[in-house]
Amino acid sequence: MAFQPIVDAQTGDVFAYEALVRGTDGAGAAEVLARVTDENRYSFDQQCRVAAIEGAVAAGILDTDARLSINFLPNAVYSPAACIQLTLETAAATGFPPERLIFEFTEGEEMTDTDHVQHIVESYRKMGFATATDDFGAGHAGLALLAKFQTDIIKLDMELIRNLDASVPRRLIVEGVVRIAASLDITVIAEGVETPAEYAAIRALGIRYIQGYLLARPGFRELPAVTLPDAVYAAVA
Repeated sequence: MAFQPIVDAQTGDVFAYEALVRGTDGAGAAEVLARVTDENRYSFDQQCRVAAIEGAVAAGILDTDARLSINFLPNAVYSPAACIQLTLETAAATGFPPERLIFEFTEGEEMTDTDHVQHIVESYRKMGFATATDDFGAGHAGLALLAKFQTDIIKLDMELIRNLDASVPRRLIVEGVVRIAASLDITVIAEGVETPAEYAAIRALGIRYIQGYLLARPGFRELPAVTLPDAVYAAVA
């Protein structure tokens, strides 16, 4: 796993680290995910959860207050209660507080059964976990999925963030999503932030939590340091 910080721009602290799958040789996520099939999907999903928790603890996450965000494959979860057992066992074995876990599902994976995904989200919430919709605004669903059920967090897809400062349509769309999320008591994270101008535009829209290369690149088997440019921070604080 590699770990990328999600930063609280209001305080400068790390809100969470997202665990990003990598090959043992550092191969990227796309290369690894390309080898996932219907036959190995469940095993892969379970191994990723274990690797995320063990890797984060080995990297020092217990020395911080940050949460750990784990991507999961909804189509691999046949039963939320049964499929969470190995995750809980790993958290107990490593001393990681399970209430600090966030589970992200991506809109990039086709939702073959949205009722099932809704059941997973509701079950995880009852177990005390936070849930997040990754890549919001891309993939197989968007506002229609949000209307059906609500995760605790939505992560705006990087295509909405790219050149946000120079695009009136993007700003209006993001502003609308932020307003809807606030009304539904959903936290918004902007991901894929790469420039100070994008950062400033995001902060101007009231988004507090930010992830992207501008602040920190993913660290392979480590928790990378965060760089929050003083000039940018002063401009939006």
